[in-house]
Amino acid sequence: MERIKGLIDAPFTPMDSRGEVNLQPIGAYASMLQLNGLKGVFINGSSGEGYMLTTEERMRLAEAWVREAPKDFKVIVHVGSCCLKDSCMLARHAASIGAWGIGSMAPPFPKVGRIEELVKYCEAIAGSAPNLPFYYYHIPAFNGAYLPMVELLKAVDGRIPNFAGIKYTYESLYEYNQCRLYGGGKFDMLHGQDETILPSLAQGGAQGGIGGTTNYNGRELVGIIEAWQKGDLETAREKQNFAQAVINVICHYRGNIVAGKRIMKLIGFDLGPNRVPFQNMTDQEEAAMKQELEAIGFFGRCNRF
Repeated sequence: MERIKGLIDAPFTPMDSRGEVNLQPIGAYASMLQLNGLKGVFINGSSGEGYMLTTEERMRLAEAWVREAPKDFKVIVHVGSCCLKDSCMLARHAASIGAWGIGSMAPPFPKVGRIEELVKYCEAIAGSAPNLPFYYYHIPAFNGAYLPMVELLKAVDGRIPNFAGIKYTYESLYEYNQCRLYGGGKFDMLHGQDETILPSLAQGGAQGGIGGTTNYNGRELVGIIEAWQKGDLETAREKQNFAQAVINVICHYRGNIVAGKRIMKLIGFDLGPNRVPFQNMTDQEEAAMKQELEAIGFFGRCNRF
């Protein structure tokens, strides 16, 4: 299967003022991401509030992203659900509309506690779209599935033919690298933490990644990889440190899903509010966050459109 090279964005779901899905911005959204160096999108995941969308909304979003995607822009559809039947249906739908690939995290309920449980879950979903690459989305802070990922790779190896790899969103760079090395690099290990792209590159990995702050800070994150490839370590370090400074700001305002979506408004790309039970930012919080971002020079380096 084709390996992903470069960074894939995890987009926010555009909403109107009433909190209903708004498909209208998606064409411009996709073009903006490509302009800033992103290679595709991983839609309906955590940044996209996927578990707070109806199945019909998720299908409509997938159709819109596939329809509006620029040439050679990959659309990977997150199909994970607490209902496995819905996940399988979403996987079949993604295949039918021409998505590039599918992925799924472990369900937040019931919590998955054994590798075999997780393998069966992935096997059913991947088998519903056997001609698409399937990525497991490892984000244990979201769903409590703190399972060893090397053991997952051993268990799926030879069992799930279209298991492409893992979107690895966890703090253990050691485990990430061990997964990358498994089977001589058999699986596509997509780095999932924007704050540690550079150390992953130094280990020999991170040929591809999926990020959330790439929505508004993609130019700088792409620049880390470009500088590394040129052997310009100092520039790569500076850009990684800047990316961490941006993340420090959003952590003051409930993280990327809430603060990041409001940053999109600040850079001129209003994607609407978050759905309940997310606590949307107040106007006062927005003004304070803007000041913090100005203090680190963010608006001169953020994504352009």
